[in-house]
Amino acid sequence: MGFHTIESLATATARELEPAGISIKKALDVIRLARGSISLSFVRADELLKQRQSILRLTTGSKTLDDLIGGGLETQSITEFYGEYGSGKSQICHQLCVNIQLPPERGGLGGAALYIDTENTFHTERIVSMAQSLGLDIEEVVKNIIVAEAYTSDHQIFLLENADRIIKENNIRMIIVDSLTAHFRSEYVGRETLALRQQKLNKHMHKLIRLARAFNTIAVVTNQVMSKPDVFFGDAVHPIGGHIVAHTSHTRLYLRKSARGPVRIARLVSSPYLPNGEGVFKITENGVEEVEEGDEKRRR
Repeated sequence: MGFHTIESLATATARELEPAGISIKKALDVIRLARGSISLSFVRADELLKQRQSILRLTTGSKTLDDLIGGGLETQSITEFYGEYGSGKSQICHQLCVNIQLPPERGGLGGAALYIDTENTFHTERIVSMAQSLGLDIEEVVKNIIVAEAYTSDHQIFLLENADRIIKENNIRMIIVDSLTAHFRSEYVGRETLALRQQKLNKHMHKLIRLARAFNTIAVVTNQVMSKPDVFFGDAVHPIGGHIVAHTSHTRLYLRKSARGPVRIARLVSSPYLPNGEGVFKITENGVEEVEEGDEKRRR
């Protein structure tokens, strides 16, 4: 059924165990035993503050972008990047796959990445050029990235639901879904399918956050956007997925292209504890980089 570790069983719901042919009462007993074995319990806020010290951060490759999100991407939470095509969403995901393998003193977590590709956007050649620019062993870098191509929304859900063993056995420190909504958007067409689509998306994202918390990993999703023609003032671009995706993502970043050149603009739209703001970075053949003063003057 996709439960291969105690951690994934401890964070399951009783309804998810029903297909095994056991009663709700038995399912609750099994989940309770699993939770007891990994010490999930009520904690005081001061204890929670100490537990927060176990949260790790990953650099994006740009100090400005890192500062915008409080020092880098956090483990045990979902970071969402959304924007129009060509805004740099998949490029950042590729860079993160390389950065996650850096040692902690260089801003990495010394682990591997799991990349669920729904739009055929993963390219090993891009990983090679980014790894070369950081002086890393190319063979080791590509070995530490596990790619799964999802062909439908149900296949995408299946891959994530069966990822717990892969995460544990391969020292996965980051899970990427690129893109989260592409299959859902193409398969669930029309207002009559909206409720079912949102229910599946909701369950899918909650599975992702449960994995991130159980294994202390970083969860990253990219999201497509749509234009609202009835918006006459302000930005008419909005991410797909509505309130379901908005509520479940902890940190949301809106990416957009600048007027010219490789410079990109990132806006922090939502964070549990950080103020909204903007920062600039650039994407070159070497990957995600800091914008230098000369680049910024040319952008202006």
